[in-house]
This record gives sequence, C-alpha cells and structure tokens, in this order.
Amino acid sequence: MIQSSAFAGYRFPPEIIVLAVRWYLRYALSYRDVEELLGERGIEVDHVTIYRWVQRFTPLLVDSARPRRHSVGDRWFVDETYVKVAGRWRYV
Repeated sequence: MIQSSAFAGYRFPPEIIVLAVRWYLRYALSYRDVEELLGERGIEVDHVTIYRWVQRFTPLLVDSARPRRHSVGDRWFVDETYVKVAGRWRYV
C-alpha cells in the first residue's frame, strides 16, 4: 500500500487517514459527512483536515491501486447461456 513515510508528521494513524479518504472517494460523501462518521466512532477531526488529507493522499492511493487493476480483456462475464440439466439443454 502506501509507504509509512508518507504519513510522517501527521497526528492521526495512517489507518484513520486512509479510512477517511476512502470513505470520501468511494461513497461520494461530503467532508462534513466523513467528519460526522468519524465522530460517531470517537475520532474528533475537522472537515478541513479531511479536505487536506484527500488532497494529499488521493494521488498516492491511485498510484498504489493502479498495479492491481485488471487489464482490458482479462475478465469476461456470461449473461446468458445454455446448461445441460437432466440430459436436456436449457436456456438460462
């Protein structure tokens, strides 16, 4: 994932920072929504701090996730097919 040196000098542990940034990016929450969710878990942080985390760590999260993305054409999905059931072909 992201190197621990990227989090040097921050008051909160890397797990909290990554969690807040992921919530903001994944669920399209506002900074105040993320602040409220963290507050419900006993973590007092200001929405401006979350904004700064998002600005600082989003590029790092994108770069760390890029090698794990699937390349084009390496997956395929079957949405309709025929299956043999009790000796007879059935359309699914």
